[in-house]
Amino acid sequence: MSENRKSQILLVEDEDSLAVGLEYNLTHEGYEVTRAKDGKIALDLIHTQTFDLIILDIMLPFYNGFELAEIIRGKSQQIPILMLTARTAAKDRVKGLELGADDYLAKPFHLKELLLRVKGMLRRKQWYQDQSEVAHLFRFGANEINFDTLVCKTPKQEIRLTPHEAMVLKYLILHKGKIVSRKELLEKVWNVSSEIETRSVDIFIGRLRKYFELEPASPVFIKSIRGAGYQFSDE
Repeated sequence: MSENRKSQILLVEDEDSLAVGLEYNLTHEGYEVTRAKDGKIALDLIHTQTFDLIILDIMLPFYNGFELAEIIRGKSQQIPILMLTARTAAKDRVKGLELGADDYLAKPFHLKELLLRVKGMLRRKQWYQDQSEVAHLFRFGANEINFDTLVCKTPKQEIRLTPHEAMVLKYLILHKGKIVSRKELLEKVWNVSSEIETRSVDIFIGRLRKYFELEPASPVFIKSIRGAGYQFSDE
């Protein structure tokens, strides 16, 4: 991305009082913001424009946030999705992550926290362009991942990881043989305090196992260490 190019953010939020404030503050931070007040407008924009990040509320007219998340992921694995959820609806947060969202914020949230999440997600979107200790082309078992393009070849299929999925996998690979706790993954990959619920980590691990393990319920490469965390092994 050119240093002079502003990051393009699609804000999908039907609550005017919240949307106006978010649009103003995101613009003030230097982002180019396009707002959609319902799912139908958002869908048109998703199909006709290119965005670097999408902030997506769940409760929307016409198409809800879950439906839009599925459509977005069907179109691109690369666009980071930050989902806004009701604080009391834990199942909504889980469903959003399972459908492909990279992160979530529960309403009401602090503006500073949202801005930090956005900054971190956009930074992670470009992470694979950096030099790394992990080979650009990494193989384990019958799987192959290109950390430049995020394209993976597995016995089941060819897929493209989201940057967030790739960061989780990359962190585990960098610490091969070591036990990595959920707390460590939250702090190093999500860049957030480990006080938030760790279900997010478990869902991302579940995604990776679904991609790379022949039997996800009996993982060989990404193992669970009871009460401690996860351990990557390619042996």
